[in-house]
Amino acid sequence: GALQALKPGVQPLKALVGSPAVLSRRDYVAPAAAATAASGRIVAVIGAVVDVQFDEDLPPILNALEVAGRDSRLVLEVAQHLGENTVRTIAMDGTEGLVRGQRVLDTGAPIRIPVGPETLGRIMNVIGEPIDERGSPSPQKQTAPIHAEAPEFTDMSVEQEILVTGIKVVDLLAPYAKGGKIGLFGGAGVGKTVLIMELINNVAKAHGGYSVFAGVGERTREGNDLYHEMIESGVINLKDTTSKVALVYGQMNEPPGA
Repeated sequence: GALQALKPGVQPLKALVGSPAVLSRRDYVAPAAAATAASGRIVAVIGAVVDVQFDEDLPPILNALEVAGRDSRLVLEVAQHLGENTVRTIAMDGTEGLVRGQRVLDTGAPIRIPVGPETLGRIMNVIGEPIDERGSPSPQKQTAPIHAEAPEFTDMSVEQEILVTGIKVVDLLAPYAKGGKIGLFGGAGVGKTVLIMELINNVAKAHGGYSVFAGVGERTREGNDLYHEMIESGVINLKDTTSKVALVYGQMNEPPGA
């Protein structure tokens, strides 16, 4: 899991794309669709890796491609140019049912996910689709690419402050710096996720801040427990928009790309 805590009054959700200050330097309105999207065809499927060949207009690395003619949406992210107008992509979902020759469309942009207050209290997957069975959120006014440049030094705060976590042993022996990065290392079942849950709860209640929890490779049971414990503690409120956290899950049963 990963945790990012923000001060009150700062742009609420950075949606895992970098410093909140970056939001003011980029256009986060979804780009208009190209008049004629470049199309290619699948030439190889090896697990979560899909090779796609284009006749022209080879998509750049990190562009999102969508497989046409499927009941469910399947997004492919360009990872490598192989030559001969062929790109190697990583599937963001299962590749069952894909066949050679199937049509693929270039979206002309990286994967974009919704950002803003509408995402608070919701569970999303890697492509920004809600997976909490609470219906689709209201139409999004803002989206952000999942890949972004690091913030420039001039846009970052140089103040040195301690983030008071409310966990005495942490605040005394290994205090966390605001705006810094912390790694929690330990074996399975020793309490890493439990500690992060406590941090999210304390940041929300003591500081009025917002958190983004990314459950990458988490057990499905842990993700479910985390969600319901946040509801019980009031960090997630299903009745209004006062939730203090957004959840992004790519769990153990998901393909590597998710």
